[in-house]
Amino acid sequence: MVSLEEEGEVITIIRDIGGGQSLSRNELSRQDSSCLPQQDSKLGPLQRLSFKSLISQSLKFCDSFKRTGRSETLQMVLEGSHDLKDEELVESFRRLLLSEGLLPQKRNDYHTLLRFLRMRAFNLQKAKDAYLKMVKWREDCQIDSIIKDYKFEEYQEVKKYYPHGYHGVDRHGRPVYIERIGMVDLDALLQVTTIDRFVKYHITEQEKTLNLRHPACSIAAAKRISSITSILDVKGVGINNFSKPARELFMEIQKIDSNYYPESLHCLFIVNAGSAFRVLWRGLKTFLDARTLAKVQVLGSNYRSNLIEVIDPSNLPSFLGGNCSCFETGGCLLKDKGPWNDPEIVNLLQTVRENELKFSDVPNSSTALEENLVPDNMHKIGTNGVSELEAKEHENSETHRQITPVSNLFPQKIQGLEAGLGEIKLTLLGLLAKQDDLMKQVEELKELLKKAKQALEVEVKIGVELALPNSDEDLIHHWRWNIDAD
Repeated sequence: MVSLEEEGEVITIIRDIGGGQSLSRNELSRQDSSCLPQQDSKLGPLQRLSFKSLISQSLKFCDSFKRTGRSETLQMVLEGSHDLKDEELVESFRRLLLSEGLLPQKRNDYHTLLRFLRMRAFNLQKAKDAYLKMVKWREDCQIDSIIKDYKFEEYQEVKKYYPHGYHGVDRHGRPVYIERIGMVDLDALLQVTTIDRFVKYHITEQEKTLNLRHPACSIAAAKRISSITSILDVKGVGINNFSKPARELFMEIQKIDSNYYPESLHCLFIVNAGSAFRVLWRGLKTFLDARTLAKVQVLGSNYRSNLIEVIDPSNLPSFLGGNCSCFETGGCLLKDKGPWNDPEIVNLLQTVRENELKFSDVPNSSTALEENLVPDNMHKIGTNGVSELEAKEHENSETHRQITPVSNLFPQKIQGLEAGLGEIKLTLLGLLAKQDDLMKQVEELKELLKKAKQALEVEVKIGVELALPNSDEDLIHHWRWNIDAD
């Protein structure tokens, strides 16, 4: 955010992308003279200071402050805090990949590397093998092209025969993903799509979660969000549901999620698990690693209290014991409800992406805001209405690229003010995130003080007990010793 003090000689940049420094007007004029229009010495002063030129210079002057990198507030919210030990391990991992010439230009950020380290219990060699398999998979399967171009026209029909979707957030701010496995009609599903097409759709959803849902939830919660809470309703599921096509679909999706999107699950609730499913579960869990199994809770029909503890009833569909029904969209699993559909948050993330592309020398971002933050096709497969929003933004950007009359400069000025408002919101969110960290530190200090006080009380008590006589004989001896001393 840029604050211009008209009467002073200092322009203060609050947490500017360039590092949060304050520069004098002279310094700014030297640095940014190339960004300002050159004055024609032949023109008179009134012509040089026309309203149009002042507006133009003002816009260009503000643009000159957008520097390489991200603002400190954006780092605090989207990047989150880094553990020092984890940072050392990530740097060791990065150096290992660099030394062998294997570090790609994309997806080499702190959080991506850390996910693969955790996936392999911080074993550098095993993490390297898993990470490189992911890179190769993306190249061989042309994942970037799928994200950009893939169209899943059968989306609505698939939802009928395979009820699933994201719906709200948990109490921590994580996206909530729900599947009603017991209602899946696999035969009808395979009539409207294929396993290969469904898997590609699943990949686009994973990318949308990484690049849109998680960042949007992070801004809404004022802290980094990087995992989901998932609920599987398995009412009526048994051995008969696990046919060969079902096994093939399950295995392919499980392989993709485990190998190429690791550490993205916070917890999984399997609800309405009857005896038939529990028999099936014994076989299914052999395909899951120990870290994933530790996040799974298998519950019967009395699951509501477990879910309410983690998810507010307003974000829980009525068929799972919550208060939400989403009648206006035909059901909760069709709405894709969440912060990622908030136009204000989506616009803010879109601005972040555009600023990084325009003003960053390094295309890769450590916040995992990739070049395709909100790929076009991700809105074609959903019902969130963000596609129309992006289309309007695109039209506006095309209009602003053209030379317009002075009257059209007012919307540009308003747009600049809105961008400044967005920066203010980021600053506030960053302060809230920092406040949470400080509160945690205060609580830790209180706990340490409490323990120190208890330890001191114990020491004082022991000292008093040692100083006092332990028996009547000691008391008499102590009394006589005092008399003799007198």
